Amino acid sequence: MSRNVWPQEEQELELDCRDLGLLGDVRECYSDPSVLERQLASRIRAMSTAQQGQALNIICRYLEGHTQPPGQQRVVDTDISVQKLLESLCLAPERATDKTLLFRLFGLILCECTDAVLVKKYLTSLLELSHQDFSQREDIALAVGLASTTHLEEVWALLEHLGNTWFLRWRNLCPEGQHPDANLHWKWVSSTVLLCYGQMAAHAKERILPWVDSITSWMVHYFSCSRSDTVLKVSFLSAAVLLTKVLRQDYGAQRYRFTQIPEIIQCLLWILQEEPNCLVTLSRQKIMLVIIGLSNLRPSLPPWVKSRVIKVCLRSVYALPPTEKLPSCLPSLDPFSSVDVMSIYNKTVQALDLLLQNFFAENPRMDEVCFLLQHMEHWLQSDNSHERRRAVQSILLLLQCVVDTLKSTEEAMPSVLGHQLGLLTLLWWDTDAETQSLAHQCVYLLLQLSVQQKGTMVCLRQSKVKCFKVRTSGKGEAELKHLVKVFSRHEPVWSCRPKAFDKVLSEDQHTQLVLMLLHGLSSHSLLQCHLASKLLLMIFEGRSIKPEQVAEVLQGLFQEVPSFHFKKTQQTMTRVMIALGTQYTSEVAEVLLSLCHPSEKQILTLWISLASNSKLARNVMTLLYMKLKLHPSLEIIQSTHQALGTIYELLYMQEYRAIVRKAFAGILLGLLTQLYYLLELGMVEGFLDYQEDILDSKPLGPCRTCLEALKGLFWTTRYWEVFAHIKLLRGWELFGHLETYTEGVTVLARAMALYGCEVKAVLGQAIVSMRSAEEQDNIVAILIISEFLNSPEVPKYVSQRTMKKLLSLGLKSPNWLVRAMSLKGFSSILMNPKKVALLHGMLRDLVYSFLQPQPQDPLGLIVILGDILHRLGLQGVGAISVQIAQHLLQLFEHKKVKVRGSAILLFGDVIYSGGGKFQQTLKNLAFQALVPLLLHLADSCQEVVMRTKFTFFRCAILLKWEFRKELFSKLAWGQGLSAEYDIFVFMVESNFGRHHQFFMQALTYLVSPYRNLKLAAMKFIGGMLQDYFLDLCFYLKKSDIITLKKYFDALQEDPDVICRRFYLSFSEDIMDLSQSVA
Repeated sequence: MSRNVWPQEEQELELDCRDLGLLGDVRECYSDPSVLERQLASRIRAMSTAQQGQALNIICRYLEGHTQPPGQQRVVDTDISVQKLLESLCLAPERATDKTLLFRLFGLILCECTDAVLVKKYLTSLLELSHQDFSQREDIALAVGLASTTHLEEVWALLEHLGNTWFLRWRNLCPEGQHPDANLHWKWVSSTVLLCYGQMAAHAKERILPWVDSITSWMVHYFSCSRSDTVLKVSFLSAAVLLTKVLRQDYGAQRYRFTQIPEIIQCLLWILQEEPNCLVTLSRQKIMLVIIGLSNLRPSLPPWVKSRVIKVCLRSVYALPPTEKLPSCLPSLDPFSSVDVMSIYNKTVQALDLLLQNFFAENPRMDEVCFLLQHMEHWLQSDNSHERRRAVQSILLLLQCVVDTLKSTEEAMPSVLGHQLGLLTLLWWDTDAETQSLAHQCVYLLLQLSVQQKGTMVCLRQSKVKCFKVRTSGKGEAELKHLVKVFSRHEPVWSCRPKAFDKVLSEDQHTQLVLMLLHGLSSHSLLQCHLASKLLLMIFEGRSIKPEQVAEVLQGLFQEVPSFHFKKTQQTMTRVMIALGTQYTSEVAEVLLSLCHPSEKQILTLWISLASNSKLARNVMTLLYMKLKLHPSLEIIQSTHQALGTIYELLYMQEYRAIVRKAFAGILLGLLTQLYYLLELGMVEGFLDYQEDILDSKPLGPCRTCLEALKGLFWTTRYWEVFAHIKLLRGWELFGHLETYTEGVTVLARAMALYGCEVKAVLGQAIVSMRSAEEQDNIVAILIISEFLNSPEVPKYVSQRTMKKLLSLGLKSPNWLVRAMSLKGFSSILMNPKKVALLHGMLRDLVYSFLQPQPQDPLGLIVILGDILHRLGLQGVGAISVQIAQHLLQLFEHKKVKVRGSAILLFGDVIYSGGGKFQQTLKNLAFQALVPLLLHLADSCQEVVMRTKFTFFRCAILLKWEFRKELFSKLAWGQGLSAEYDIFVFMVESNFGRHHQFFMQALTYLVSPYRNLKLAAMKFIGGMLQDYFLDLCFYLKKSDIITLKKYFDALQEDPDVICRRFYLSFSEDIMDLSQSVA
């Protein structure tokens, strides 16, 4: 608002610097008549009614002629009559040109007139004058106000009628920009009426109180329905000032309830929001002081109104440019006018501080203090230094007022106090030195209030160097001294003692303090982050957190993790998690499980931070897998599923690899037990539909998660070969049904024994589970133990006597499966060493029958041989293994699918059963089997193909190929020509210098009776000729070329068109190869 629009109301609400009252003393109030005014009233009262009517007529006619806009005024013969009227009232005739005097005189005559009809007539004439000039609107309002002193009801009725008339006419006014017509003067009526309401209140005094709600209702109506402009806002504020002054005087306003106050305040706030971002007038101060006066009336302001008042007023002041830039932000003004910007700024800030203190005075409780401070938080966290400084200054003044005023000793303190304490503490390292100092004082005062409310009086005194000295009559003196010690960036953070927080703050307040400091970690200010880090580390590593705080603190940290900006903040988070986890391991684990789905990135960040301490991480992992051994009842099922999902995620985290290896056995038994529970409960939704080679964003069900975690346990450790072994046997599919679950565990345990996978640790866990009261634990344990008994490693860890007691315990189990598997364990060679010789004898007889040209039941013999080899374990069967392997190679081409499939599968076991003496011989046989196995990947039977992949992979392990893991991936999931070629390359490259042997071996399959093997052989030979031609030229002999031509030329006459095409395609290569070798 420009300064020249405040002619008279500038005097109505001037703040007296000597007295910081809410509205201040005014220099002149028109409701207090002067000596001259009293003399005039006495002379008018002596006039008759006719004389009064004549005087009113003269003044009215004069004003009608002289109050038109410039250029429209008309001179009439009333000038002489007005001069005579002034003379009759002992006034100088020359003052006839003083229109303000005439309006005042007009109002005085109306006030003293006893003829109501006459009053209504001339009031109507008065309001029909032009309203365009601002000073004339004020003069009209003054006259109406004077008339209302004795004719309040008449004035009210006339204004109400005028309001209704104005509304109807205003709706039909011409749009802006067109030539104004005769009704244009109605545009300014709303401003005049608003001024009239203010003057009515000022002159009617206590008699206006019953009318206040009606007046304020009309004021809001005019303000809301009129076009917003400077004139309207000035008039509304003037009326509000005069009305508030009357309501604040001792006229008994507290006996009334004013229902329209919130609406008036909303209008004032709208005006405040429209103020320009500079200081020219005291409008901000006036509005805030008016709100102060209105807020003290009954009923009290609703919290939402009070909240909006604080927000708007704070923004109006704090968002102003920095103090040093305020003078340069002024708009262009009259060159002769001077604006004392700093004086206006200081008065505006004083008004804001008074507003805050007034709200506290209305409700002198700590709840109110915290309510006020909550609205400061936005500004305390502002990116602008001057805004933070202004906010802290206001808080300091408010707290000083509260300390001096609040004397109650309530035990209960708002928990949000801790939040605000933390917010102010984070300003201790603000970039602005003044803000730092103010923040220290505010923190101290808040702590003083907290101590004061507990009954211990603390006095504040500040020295010249802005250090605090504390006087206490009770405990906590040292802590407070250290806490409020001047805390500069150059001093070590350890000079501060957060132990004072523990002594002074309640548990809830302390929690809120910690949450605020955690929020400080996500600040964009490096200094603030550093300070928050230091304080948090002292709190957490100083063991200041109680068990009841863990959940809320972790939830706060969880919410802040995505907002961290600095690397050091991550380090602080890690140390905080380690400190908290070391103190309350189980509580931390429970809270982390409850926060969100385990796959969320931010929760994984917290889990990973725990891995920085290996002992803590091991304890956490133990807690997680122990949860899997609990029966998933309705009370704990959610927590169990979260633990399951968490283990699944942590298996793939590099930070947990070492921990997983150490906890391997516990995790394995936990997963197996949990999977059995889930299958029993039928929680298999989406289990069988899952495809592991298809990426899907949908979360896995508990059953599938458990199985995938079981797979991941082997895949992510050095025991990936166990995973591959079971995958190629389709063993993981056995875990999909309760009916085949036990078979799946058996296959898994057998593979673990074969590859020496944590046998000692798993056996130890299984023994513990065998002694459990839970039937499911016993089932899983006995299935593992019964298979491990065939491993030569078991006698190293468990004596025969101990195992006998354990199996005897199993025989007493109420579960039939546990009893049956315990009985099977007694039949192992560990428990019956004499069976070794018996089994060797049986093996020799079976091998003799097996090696016959045409055995009666080769499939049955293969099954029995496999069982005996398994029972003998890895002790080896000597030279017999070589004989069996050689004969099995011949059965690879058996016409019966089941026979050749079983022979291929058994071959993979036999090559590992010869012992160290025959290992090299069996490796040679494994090498001989490579080409047949590779070609059988194209077998017509899918079951044979799967068994071929399994045995091919076992041969690769025995021969110690370099890229075994990559080979497995292609065997398990590879499809199409690309996978076939990769497997071909892995095999050939892993046997450098022996390429020609593969080549010559594949030639024999060109005459195979099985078309698919013949085609696979042609593909293999073609690949060798294309990719390894030079190697073949180097290694092949002339005799090899003769054999090559023999098999290759036979294709020329083959009835299969594909064979003939192959011959034509590579005949030239064969010729070149022959010439090179020759």
